[in-house]
Amino acid sequence: MSNEFKVSKARLWTARVIEWLVAAFLIFDGVTKVMQVAPVRQAFADMGYAEYLAPRLGAVLLICVAFYLIPATSILGAVLLTAWFGGAIDSQVHALHPVFDTVFPMVFGVLAWLSLYLRNPRLGMLLPLRLDQAN
Repeated sequence: MSNEFKVSKARLWTARVIEWLVAAFLIFDGVTKVMQVAPVRQAFADMGYAEYLAPRLGAVLLICVAFYLIPATSILGAVLLTAWFGGAIDSQVHALHPVFDTVFPMVFGVLAWLSLYLRNPRLGMLLPLRLDQAN
């Protein structure tokens, strides 16, 4: 591996902390859907979704998180989670929920990609963040 692909320990640990915070929240969310806990049943009723869908959606979410946590499939996992968060945003908008409920999945989507961006310099080369717009 050449020097251009090395990541500092601080950057790597920041990425790992962000990754595991995102993953912990999503694992909790997926497990509660699979278990169909009372707040999930209530949320599904409020959103107009059939309760029987909760375990299926929870399983889909847990599979997406697994892809995200496996280094070899982390980019695919982030793409799948981006689709998941897009669906969550659409559901919140459709249900006319407050802005915070809509922004929350956006924040998690950004954090999911940020963790990958910080630990994978090749992703940074693909999606460069520039302050100068000269080039």
